Amino acid sequence: MASDDIKKILETFKEHTQEIKRHFDVVAESIDDGIKILSEQVVANTEKLEERDQRFDGIENKLEVMGGDAAITKDDIAFIKNELTQKVSREEFVVLEKRL
Repeated sequence: MASDDIKKILETFKEHTQEIKRHFDVVAESIDDGIKILSEQVVANTEKLEERDQRFDGIENKLEVMGGDAAITKDDIAFIKNELTQKVSREEFVVLEKRL
């Protein structure tokens, strides 16, 4: 091989190397942008979760302050719901009253 051939091969190799490097730079920049967007979303979600935690803490505190007999539990709500379903509605009462 002549030295001119080797120089051409080296120049072609160098051009391809630079082109590959540009492609990798574009890909790396795209990945970097994606990571930035993802991290911003994680921060936003974390802030929302912290706000919700604070709201739930406030609700828990209110329930603790109510304490004892004043606190409404799931069982109490279920009992009240059951009692209400067994009561006569206004419409039913009017019908019954007319019948009497």
